[in-house]
Amino acid sequence: MRHVDVAVAGLGLSGAATAWAAVRRGHDVAAFETYEAGHRRGSSHGHSRIFRRAYLDPFYVELTGRAGHLWERLAAETGQNPLDRVGGIDHGPGRGPEDMTVLLREHGVAAELLDREEAARRFPGIRFAGPATYDPEGGVLDPEAAVASMVRLAVAGGAQVAYETPVRDIEEDGDGVRFRAGDETWHARTLVVAAGSWVGPLLGGLVPLPRLTVTEQPIFYFAPYEPGPWPTIVHGATSESPEMYALPEGPLVKVGDHVHGGVTTADGRDFAVPAEARSRAVEYVREWLPGLDPDPRSETTCLYTRAPGEDFILDRQGPIVVCSPCSGHGAKFAPLIGELVTDLVEGAEPIARFALTPPA
Repeated sequence: MRHVDVAVAGLGLSGAATAWAAVRRGHDVAAFETYEAGHRRGSSHGHSRIFRRAYLDPFYVELTGRAGHLWERLAAETGQNPLDRVGGIDHGPGRGPEDMTVLLREHGVAAELLDREEAARRFPGIRFAGPATYDPEGGVLDPEAAVASMVRLAVAGGAQVAYETPVRDIEEDGDGVRFRAGDETWHARTLVVAAGSWVGPLLGGLVPLPRLTVTEQPIFYFAPYEPGPWPTIVHGATSESPEMYALPEGPLVKVGDHVHGGVTTADGRDFAVPAEARSRAVEYVREWLPGLDPDPRSETTCLYTRAPGEDFILDRQGPIVVCSPCSGHGAKFAPLIGELVTDLVEGAEPIARFALTPPA
């Protein structure tokens, strides 16, 4: 049997961030991933995720600020920056641009409230029906680059990392957890399960999880008519369309529906894009993003794992730490999640909203 202080199951954004944070604090770490490096079966693949400070909830605005500093630390330590701060736009019903701008300014963000005319002048490729918040700290994250950088730093700090090595047969004992990883038996004082959409199957019966819903979210890529920078966009639901988001990825703009996705499982997804989802995205681009050619250049899907209330789950039961920070908006927080999970490893109390049983 092999022994380690902290074991991490899953090497997506959250698992890689946890391995990096735990090594920095002096822990002996082993991290395992079921699939090959850079695989596309989970929620951390591809080259674009939104980073934004623009939440209407001060709790998350504060956390995004802490996460932003850690992204800068990652860039400084690796010489490669996975975060491109292209700026972000929030508009539409439910986004509350006026209140959002005030809240961001209260947290030190130099946000601007743009009226419809000024927003259209600055961003002619976007149609606006009312005011918009401009978040200058918003940007685009490259998740695959971020995972690779955090894993490299973890390994440089002494972590053992194994790909194509699934964790299974988890069993608590008197002073930690026994489990199988590949063909070997391991013992860890603490096991962090950062397995994304696989967290339920992996921990079934061991930890009482809240109801988690896994959905397969279609994503589409459109070409701008004119070259030039695009901001990230979050557009609140209207009578004509659900809440949509858009962000640049290379020469294209990625467009997705934050809400509608087919319920699936981590192993049961089919990677198929429904025709109605494609029609919905094309109709949205025609109506609201006139700077894009509405003929999609490509399409794919991504997994969301939603917890009740769309908060994260970062909590500890005995020697097992549950790290399920998805809910469709966890990527931007990854390095901070690594720190919060390492706090739990070291005995800290969970943040109340992230507890397995959050306060009513």
